[in-house]
Amino acid sequence: MHIHTTAPVVVDRREGPYGEVVLRRHGELLQIIANGCFLMDTSDGRSERLLVDAARDALDDRPEPAVLIGGLGVGFSLAHAAADPRWGRIAVVEREQAIIDWHREGPLAELSGAALADARAQILHTDLVTYVSEASETYDALCLDIDNGPDWTVTEDNNSLYSSAGLAACKARLNPGGVLAVWSAQPSSAFDDALRNAGFQRVRTEEIPVARGVPDVVHLGVRAA
Repeated sequence: MHIHTTAPVVVDRREGPYGEVVLRRHGELLQIIANGCFLMDTSDGRSERLLVDAARDALDDRPEPAVLIGGLGVGFSLAHAAADPRWGRIAVVEREQAIIDWHREGPLAELSGAALADARAQILHTDLVTYVSEASETYDALCLDIDNGPDWTVTEDNNSLYSSAGLAACKARLNPGGVLAVWSAQPSSAFDDALRNAGFQRVRTEEIPVARGVPDVVHLGVRAA
């Protein structure tokens, strides 16, 4: 096991509309910290990839499905979607300009550069909660990874995404038969119930084994065809 003996080094620190965002380097890893809360790092990416694959597998065999990824993060979900030729349009919503900059011309470009050069991919600089409520575009899959889960949001504003109104807005962004996939650091039976109450079908939770502790999960629900 690799033990870090060095302290994390701040690569960039920005004050954004939602507070402070920091990019740190810790040994070989890059880490994103928002308002002092650790969001993610470049160590694994397994759960971000599973989020995209679980959504893809839950879809029927429609040609070139369009996917909306909520949260750019360190770019694992985007890179994984772009590496799969079966996806059609790939849109990523990211509200932090700093994170977009780190991908476009910063240290995170090594993870996402090829994906951002893909003609299918685009970054939408906007807040996900606002976007799903106000946009007119529809998608075949929504892959949401903007929090540590429905019960553990990064900012208070995000709570509305998991409310009945937020889930109704997500459903409105989905084409018939489309799938909503939500990443969480821990299972939430209350969120499964909320998905069913919002009219999603085939609601289930897929576990992602982790080295220790409670498994990460992806909550899945399908809009009626």
